[in-house]
Amino acid sequence: MALEMFRKKETLAMRNKLIGQSCRLFYSDDPVKIVRARGQYLYDENGQRYLDCISNVQHVGHCHPSITQAATTQMELLNANSRFLHDNIVQYADRLAATLPDKLCVFYFVNSGSEANDLALRLAHQYTKHEDVIVLDHAYHGHLTSLIDISPYKFQKLTGQKEWVHVAPIPDTYRGIFREDHPNPAQAYADTVKDVIDKVHQKGRKVSAFFAESLPSVGGQILLPKGYSTKVAEYVRSAGGVFVADEVQTGFGRVGSHFWAFQLQGDDFSPDIVTMGKPMGNGHPLSCVATTAEIAGAFTANGVEYFNTFGGNPVSCAIGLAVLDVIEKEDLRGNSSRVGGHLLDRLTQLQTKHPIIGDVRGVGLFVGLELVTDKEQRTPATDAAAQVVRRLKEEYICVSTDGPWENIVKFKPPMCFSMEDADLVADRIHHILTDMERSHQKLDSGD
Repeated sequence: MALEMFRKKETLAMRNKLIGQSCRLFYSDDPVKIVRARGQYLYDENGQRYLDCISNVQHVGHCHPSITQAATTQMELLNANSRFLHDNIVQYADRLAATLPDKLCVFYFVNSGSEANDLALRLAHQYTKHEDVIVLDHAYHGHLTSLIDISPYKFQKLTGQKEWVHVAPIPDTYRGIFREDHPNPAQAYADTVKDVIDKVHQKGRKVSAFFAESLPSVGGQILLPKGYSTKVAEYVRSAGGVFVADEVQTGFGRVGSHFWAFQLQGDDFSPDIVTMGKPMGNGHPLSCVATTAEIAGAFTANGVEYFNTFGGNPVSCAIGLAVLDVIEKEDLRGNSSRVGGHLLDRLTQLQTKHPIIGDVRGVGLFVGLELVTDKEQRTPATDAAAQVVRRLKEEYICVSTDGPWENIVKFKPPMCFSMEDADLVADRIHHILTDMERSHQKLDSGD
């Protein structure tokens, strides 16, 4: 029996009545009601198609037939508590292990990025017997209480910084304390972490973990300078801590050249713990923590059983395996490199035409367009970025903003995004910025 379809106004009224108001919608002033999707396209209740530049969760494309078939086939056969012995979980773990450094060989399956990051904290605490955690400014690692505590993006608006949490500068070479003209920004930013470690020790405390996204997303689509993570890991391990790489946003080939974003730091770098989530199940709740045998052994040695009722269940793992198959069969990493590179080129060309574009950065299909009101001062153009998002929606293109000042238009589309899609986005942004500049000039001239 088909569910009743409400009119958009009725759906919105019911949502406002029944769903917590802190659960905000995209385009809250005039939400888009999406009723179906395919590939990189969304369709509203009237059949209008939107190009989706937002949904990095639907990694291989919305409603991919191979994913839905894998889910349906396994669901018709068995879905049981993950404490029953089953092939899918070990086959999936084995496939994931093949993508990671050899030392990351033990896996814990959970259901969300937040669960994964919370478990990573537990693993770090248990292994090191230390408490303190170092994070990057404006970081976001999840919505659980433990993760709000290590997410400056959230705790700065709420209860404030806990004594055991320490914040290092985000390695932003466009807007940060060490910029693109610095001779060695990787070393300089890594040394700021060393300074934090020294201050922790001066307080008589000890470091459990350095916790960071491999490419800070909420922080503004930041590319860490190459060599930064290697040096930070050296400092953190010398202090008795571990390096946790949060790949919830950026894993599974989004960067194109590599399967994991932390691999951009070089072949000699490996985290001690990796968390993964959003793209794993292409929209199905599936996430994971990968770690070393030593860290896993310490977690086991505490004598307290760890189990997760749904984590790694047969259906979830069947979906996860299907996602890996599609990434390989459709060369989605190659597509990310080609299309992402083309989008970066097109946006960089626009930078020469529009003074409001302060910076264009990214890798693969992880791209940020930073808007500024003054290129010299790099003043964030927050209102203009919001206007670009609204105008693109009117052109049936869905994007959103990020960064401390919400002035960075971000692109993290499904990995099937095409050259034509990239051209459409760049052409529309050029048109919108040109129109905004003309309107601004008319206001200045008094017309």
